[in-house]
Amino acid sequence: MNPTNALWARRAWLAASALVLAAPVALAQSAAYPQKTVRFVNNFPPGGPSDILARSMAEALQTTLKQTFIVENKAGAGGNLGADAVAKSPADGYTVLFGIDTAFTINPHMYKSLPFKPTDFRPVMVMGSSGLLVGAHPGTGLKTMRELIAAGKGRGLNFSSGGNGSPGHLAAEIFMDAADIKIQHIPYKGNTPAVTAVVAGEVDAGVLATPGMLPHVKAGKIQALAVTSRQRSKLAPEVPTVAELGLKDLELEVLYVAMVPAATPDAVVDVLQKAMREAFQRPDIQSRLASLDLFYEGLTGAAAQNRLQELSTRYARIVKATGMQPE
Repeated sequence: MNPTNALWARRAWLAASALVLAAPVALAQSAAYPQKTVRFVNNFPPGGPSDILARSMAEALQTTLKQTFIVENKAGAGGNLGADAVAKSPADGYTVLFGIDTAFTINPHMYKSLPFKPTDFRPVMVMGSSGLLVGAHPGTGLKTMRELIAAGKGRGLNFSSGGNGSPGHLAAEIFMDAADIKIQHIPYKGNTPAVTAVVAGEVDAGVLATPGMLPHVKAGKIQALAVTSRQRSKLAPEVPTVAELGLKDLELEVLYVAMVPAATPDAVVDVLQKAMREAFQRPDIQSRLASLDLFYEGLTGAAAQNRLQELSTRYARIVKATGMQPE
């Protein structure tokens, strides 16, 4: 063998050896996650559906992955504070945003500036979706969606929501845009006080998370008119969807998402996705989803990105058409 060929042969052998040695290291690194506490940041107040789901998933993953998972609530600015905290955290899988889609689908169009960009994140999973329940205080005399729309076209109505930029706020704007009615939006600090406002008659109505509304519906303190999801609620199957009432333009679904910084390694995201898929097969987690009126979606990768982009495109038009403001 001439010297040149010998040199190339030695280089090829060294390169092959390096690959062989590197492969177990790469596998070990991906298998090593998680090696310390994983923090789920929920960007809304405690007690809401996304917070409850985050705590249920943290408990499940702690069992599966043999590591501590904690939930930290970092609410404020329509979810922007919590999202920003995750965007600026190391892209190592140890800080995960656990919330709803609004930080990525509504806020970029409603706020003049954000401390983060949607592209700063990648989805781990669009876990599930839920509609909202349209409910009115019995004192209004409103018993159907047609009556609500007629009242909105006449005297006008006031709706409570869980805050500026929340799903209930967006729902009010969608109703004004699609049904051409007058609604005064009154924000509260979270879904629970927004529901309480309907019960107390502080507002005429609200389009809010079904689990928080339903006990009061059953007690006769809120009149249920419709749900905004594509399918009927499992918790209140007797309540029609807006589409069934000929009001498909009023459809609105909230997506429950887990997001990480965009540079998070694929191997880490794969571990989280696999563990979460397994968790959603557990009877206790399925029962929790049902109690929250959530439908499992389990979208990852391009499918998750596309689902979020579709909503973002729709909401951009609504925000522009209605002049929806964060304050």
